[in-house]
Amino acid sequence: MTPNPPAPSVLVVVNDPDSGPGRVGDRLAELGLALTPVAGDDVPEHPVGHAGVLLLGGGFMPDADQRAPWLPRERRLAEAALAGGVPLLGVCLGGQLLALVAGGEVAADHGRPERGLVGIRRRPESAGDPLLGPLPGTFPALENHRDAVTSLPPGAVHLAESDDCPVQAFRVGERAWGLQFHPEAGAGRMRRWDPARVAADGYDLPALLAAAERDEPAAAMAARALTDAFAGVVRRHAGVG
Repeated sequence: MTPNPPAPSVLVVVNDPDSGPGRVGDRLAELGLALTPVAGDDVPEHPVGHAGVLLLGGGFMPDADQRAPWLPRERRLAEAALAGGVPLLGVCLGGQLLALVAGGEVAADHGRPERGLVGIRRRPESAGDPLLGPLPGTFPALENHRDAVTSLPPGAVHLAESDDCPVQAFRVGERAWGLQFHPEAGAGRMRRWDPARVAADGYDLPALLAAAERDEPAAAMAARALTDAFAGVVRRHAGVG
């Protein structure tokens, strides 16, 4: 009897203990992928042995090496995934890090901060994109950022935008995506936010939470579709269908 092959592994870089893979991780596991979370000193410089890479968020810039000394290794990990064609999904900080290593630019405290569920619009370039293509033309997604990608890497495909942040999603090459929004987080994460910090950015947390809970079903549906699509890319790269 031939043993079943091991499940394809997705390397998950946790940049902040409060920002785990959430429902994206849960769904990847449901779809038969094995998650390998790493943090800090355990972040490798190469995705060897993994069929995909997931870079999560954190409250700092992608080159804040003094604050997060593992970032140089994480940047080299992203570079190696790009060079090897390993599927990569970067979320918030992870997406900004992808933009930076691929030749784009990221700015701190740029534009108006985005908090709560925000309307994301797919751009025409997203038609046929493996991840964004299956999503609705507009969909809500959680945002919690002050920093932003201000210049896309050369050759990157601009996939989505919002009213206050032009770069919400992009693709580098065939299998690497950067997102500014958070598909992994539901409205419930907002209950951990500091109302005073949210107010300092010009928002009312109770009002944001009420709106987010109202639109949560649509946000969850879009997150699931995106996760399913990424799982398909990983499985095809691993040669398991």
